[in-house]
Amino acid sequence: MAIPEVLRNRDFDLYWGGVVLSQIGTRGAVAANLYQVYQLTCSTAQVGLVGLAQAVALLVLSPAGGIYADRLDRRRLLQVTQGVALLVSAGIAALTLAGGATVWAVVVSSLLATAAATFDQPARQALIPAMVPKERLVEAFALLNPSRELAVLLGPALAGGLIAVGGPGAVYVFDAVTYGALVVVLAVLRVPPLRVDGARPSLWDSLRDGVRYVGERPVVWQLMGLDLTATVFGAYRVLLPAFASDVLHVGATGYGLLSAAPSAGALIGSVWVFRLVRTARAGRIVLWGTAAYGLAVVALAQSRTFWIAGAAALALGAADAVATTVRHAAVQVETPDELRGRVSAIYQMCSRGGPALGDSLMGVAAGALGPVAALTFGGLVPALVSGASATRSRTVREYRVETATAGVS
Repeated sequence: MAIPEVLRNRDFDLYWGGVVLSQIGTRGAVAANLYQVYQLTCSTAQVGLVGLAQAVALLVLSPAGGIYADRLDRRRLLQVTQGVALLVSAGIAALTLAGGATVWAVVVSSLLATAAATFDQPARQALIPAMVPKERLVEAFALLNPSRELAVLLGPALAGGLIAVGGPGAVYVFDAVTYGALVVVLAVLRVPPLRVDGARPSLWDSLRDGVRYVGERPVVWQLMGLDLTATVFGAYRVLLPAFASDVLHVGATGYGLLSAAPSAGALIGSVWVFRLVRTARAGRIVLWGTAAYGLAVVALAQSRTFWIAGAAALALGAADAVATTVRHAAVQVETPDELRGRVSAIYQMCSRGGPALGDSLMGVAAGALGPVAALTFGGLVPALVSGASATRSRTVREYRVETATAGVS
């Protein structure tokens, strides 16, 4: 298969590689956070505190992150956020290795790292049009999901191995190193600075412009709504430590493999959907993908052996990748560059705030109903919502990504 044209761009290749490495560290650290809290408490409800901390940071700070991504030099902003996250990882690593880590120390470190990421993610998205020609934007954004899933695949698996060898502290050390690597990559990129008009609206007016833009485009907010439904009610990751330890009895290494399985499936799904992202009725792909994701979550909840659980995790990862790639490409392609940071921030509140809220919700629900019942009922929600959307509205069902590319500016 021929190499995509977008991967022949020197700056995009460097940036893409640096982001993937940084995300590997980040995803490994999240898995270590969840495992460490469960190790300290044996409570799924308290594991949900990690997700709650992430949700608070994302929902409170994401709008500001989007605004500043449209106001400041995006490369410099990324370097600052990566530097802050590096310090946070180094701090929790030192505390953990010294034997002084507590549940609240882990939760606070997760909150601070996510706070940095709320300024990081919109700038990451908005920086890409400065490196990639307009006609290659769909390819570039279609590659983001498989690269993210590669990080999610390798990060938790690596975390499982490092935890088995050196405990969670070893994962945090690796995370700090990856942040430093991206800072170096950003320093050598040849990227023109963001051109900003002389007159700047207030922060509130800037945010309102972004919200108005999303509200005036039904396909954008409906796709975001599907994403939010799937990530909140299908939040399976918070229960994986309990499944690995108490149901499947596979320990830290098994937990790492089970955490990585959805990303292995997502890579398969991403390769497939990359070829279809410009095809007719891409909206139907996202509806089927979202429904399949919910049903695969139910299958995971009902699993009682490691291999069946792994197969269900592979399936949910593939379905999620198919749906997410189309949603992500649609939102980015339809957004002009001067609003890309703010719209990316709003999307981030769904795509990243949703899982964080879902972790908290599912942690509490599992404490009350048990993990099997909580995840089973949760997985049914996105399946039902996708079916309702398909039958009641043509907006998503008839959506074509290729039609939107003409409007990219």
